[in-house]
Amino acid sequence: MPSVIEVKNLKKVYRLSKPLESGSREFEAVRDVSFFVEKGEIFGILGPNGAGKTTTLEIIETIKKQTSGKVEVLGFDNLEASNEIKKRIGVQLQSSEYLPAITLSELLELFGSLYGQAVKPLELLGFVGLEDKAGEEVKHLSGGQKQRFTIASSLVNEPDILFLDEPTTGLDPRARRDVWQLIRSINERGITIVMTTHYMEEAEFLCNRVAIMDRGQILKINEPKRLINDLAHTTQVSFLVEGEIAEAVWEPVKSQIEKIYSNYPKVILEIRSLDIIGHIVNILKQHNISFSGFTVKTASLEDVYLDLTGKEYES
Repeated sequence: MPSVIEVKNLKKVYRLSKPLESGSREFEAVRDVSFFVEKGEIFGILGPNGAGKTTTLEIIETIKKQTSGKVEVLGFDNLEASNEIKKRIGVQLQSSEYLPAITLSELLELFGSLYGQAVKPLELLGFVGLEDKAGEEVKHLSGGQKQRFTIASSLVNEPDILFLDEPTTGLDPRARRDVWQLIRSINERGITIVMTTHYMEEAEFLCNRVAIMDRGQILKINEPKRLINDLAHTTQVSFLVEGEIAEAVWEPVKSQIEKIYSNYPKVILEIRSLDIIGHIVNILKQHNISFSGFTVKTASLEDVYLDLTGKEYES
């Protein structure tokens, strides 16, 4: 598939009024990021708050300028042809405010006029399940309804690429699922989608490929299943303890333990075989180590993040 977005060695540095603990007055929000997005896919950038996801998206959308690096969208350079890019993309920001005392239909017509585009409000609202709210103002919508309307407003110019910045943050589980189905419906229309999220389940459910991002860097990019399969040879055992455990305790089963993550009071062991679970429990008992919350599970995207960073995922 052809690429519709090319990002090469992207950097964004902010000059600070106050120095960091290190003494530096520069904060590198995006550090040498490179990736591409194929036409027709749902590409996700997954990472915790502060990972650099939104900054990366805003540079691609031409909202911000990079410190260095190159970005091309649909063959246009983001610095030299920002207006051409804006005509061809739709953007849903993390939060949006709308003019008061204007109905949903009127807002869509207004947004369409900015692009010189004739809009059919009822058709667009029907697509996002809000046809019965056409005469309402945004302030009367629920959180999930407002998010769906925001997505509808980003479609008025019939974009080739739709950017969604954490589209389900703050929504209840039912509303989140509704937005997921809407995102899939949009993608089925042939629209490429680039989205940021800090929900592991969301990335796993929606995305064809996922870029895992942390501290301004992309650590790995692949299909969710392939990222998980890389860790499929291990099973994760986790439990809570009342005190620190010396690594020497695990010597009798060390050959069957892939990795040990100890962040008191939680201990996580990646093991190669289920056969040693009984031995792990016996070791804890032999050393009089009090433990609770003992769980066993196979790999997930959260474990991929843990494997790449050595720390648990914090959304």
